[in-house]
Amino acid sequence: MNRKSFLKSCGYGCLGTAGMAALLQSCTASKQLGGTIEGDDLVVPAAAFETRNKGQVFYKKYIVVQNEILQYPVCIYRFHENEYSALWMRCSHQGTELQVFGDRLQCPAHGSEFSSRGEVQNGPADSKLRSFPIVIENNRLRISLKAV
Repeated sequence: MNRKSFLKSCGYGCLGTAGMAALLQSCTASKQLGGTIEGDDLVVPAAAFETRNKGQVFYKKYIVVQNEILQYPVCIYRFHENEYSALWMRCSHQGTELQVFGDRLQCPAHGSEFSSRGEVQNGPADSKLRSFPIVIENNRLRISLKAV
């Protein structure tokens, strides 16, 4: 392979890698949205869980909600039409922001894992995640942020 072919191949490889990274990043952002704060509540439309494909409605298992007032995002899991779990994405071990992997949350710092209901599945964390009560009202989820 001559130098020109080599540089051309490397250039295409770099462009392909950058394009794939952008594509993957856009996929993860699809489950994140901004919630509004109303009083002591974080408010999210229930429709945020819906996706449509060829006229059919499907539901996401979870969404991640952020607001500039909150120090950490809130992960909301949908189990059924009227059953949700809202978890603060702050590791109970040392406060690192958690990452979502389907029906579990994981700490990138020390590997603690939590279930979709906030229970510790794997340490070193030894206490469950902070959860928030949810009230469904007018097709909106009202997540109470009041300290309990």
